[in-house]
Amino acid sequence: MSENTDVLNSVRESASARILYLPHAVRQMSRPDRMISTAEVRHAIETGELVEEYPDDPRGHSCLILGYGADSRPIHVVCSPRSDYLAIITAYLPSEEEWQDNFRKRRKS
Repeated sequence: MSENTDVLNSVRESASARILYLPHAVRQMSRPDRMISTAEVRHAIETGELVEEYPDDPRGHSCLILGYGADSRPIHVVCSPRSDYLAIITAYLPSEEEWQDNFRKRRKS
């Protein structure tokens, strides 16, 4: 099993127990220009792919997942798997100005 698969399995296993949306995630998801639903986040987690991993995140090991929501719009979800829940740190709609390769790779600034 690859490391990416291990991380995704850990994320999905934590999500199956419980998903906790941190206040920052709720604020970002509910912005009028985004309106990302919890169903879209869950779908992204269940079907998405690992884009980046942050093992040294001060909030705990976390990662960035690319998934697709309503109308197949791309959604980035930053989350941190815990033993009894998945913490959603933020969720947003990635922009083509900041991302390339179908929102899988950051553009160099």
